[in-house]
Amino acid sequence: GLLERITARNISGASEKASMWLCIMGGVIWSSMLPGQKLGTDHPWLGRPGLLCIGAENILPSAQVSDTFHAAGVQRRSSPLCPCLSSVGRLLRVSNEQSFLFPCPPGIPLVCFLVLLPLNIPWSQISVTWLGVVHFLACLSPQLGSVVYHLFMNHEGGEPVYHTLLKLDVCGICMINTLGALPIVYITLWCYPFIRTVSLLVYILLSIYGIYCAVTARSSVRRLRSFAWQALFRLSFFLLRWVGMGGGSPTSLRHFLMMDALAVLGGVINITRIPERFRPGLFDYWCNSHQIMHVLVVGSILYLHWGVLDDLLWINSYNCPSN
Repeated sequence: GLLERITARNISGASEKASMWLCIMGGVIWSSMLPGQKLGTDHPWLGRPGLLCIGAENILPSAQVSDTFHAAGVQRRSSPLCPCLSSVGRLLRVSNEQSFLFPCPPGIPLVCFLVLLPLNIPWSQISVTWLGVVHFLACLSPQLGSVVYHLFMNHEGGEPVYHTLLKLDVCGICMINTLGALPIVYITLWCYPFIRTVSLLVYILLSIYGIYCAVTARSSVRRLRSFAWQALFRLSFFLLRWVGMGGGSPTSLRHFLMMDALAVLGGVINITRIPERFRPGLFDYWCNSHQIMHVLVVGSILYLHWGVLDDLLWINSYNCPSN
């Protein structure tokens, strides 16, 4: 009796583990899975496009367990004796989300922007100081949100905590879209004070709506679409500069175009999951689409900075026509 029960339990455990391996590694094509079975496109389990199963922590490597459970929204049990130390240890564990911190973005860019950006802005030559302050906050916000988001990816709070962290990350992106464009709008309409004020108010209201759509979006595709109206609004001001009706430095327009091009490219790569969709498992920790997106976003911020810097210096040397 006892031997039979032990044998049955061992067979049952082995079968359960085998089923979970088939579930996770079973070659289910991500694009053909049902909506309720897909991994969220923000989740870091990039190279294993199968179904996630409860109990996978018993059969997966420790560095992959945290990502799997975080992606599945499953709350794991921490040590009842010392949950605080358990959480700290999990934060220090290497995962493909935390690899963005050091030596990859957004960790190092956050430190660089925080320290070097104020030194690179010629405050004494800026006639409108608040533009420089807004620009600094815009460059800093996405990196700050991303660092917090990726640092706490090994949380034990389940899906609600994950979505809270994700909203914080999205808010950082919204801030650079909103605050980053204010100097562009302001300087483009430098010689038209009334139209400039109305345009700023319209853009702020449009940005509030975009932030709401981005935070409440259920997928990365819808989240990317929520920034479309802001992008079109900025594009209209780029057209004003291109035809000569708007103000701004002659060299800043190409910086702003590169800024938006890199941002859009990073978003598309992140959504389409290139290159890991072609070689599952090879890019679990390095060179996956999420990391490529972060690198492109850092490049986009740099182009924004160079363009705004040219515009801020242009103000001091330009006099509006009397008519």
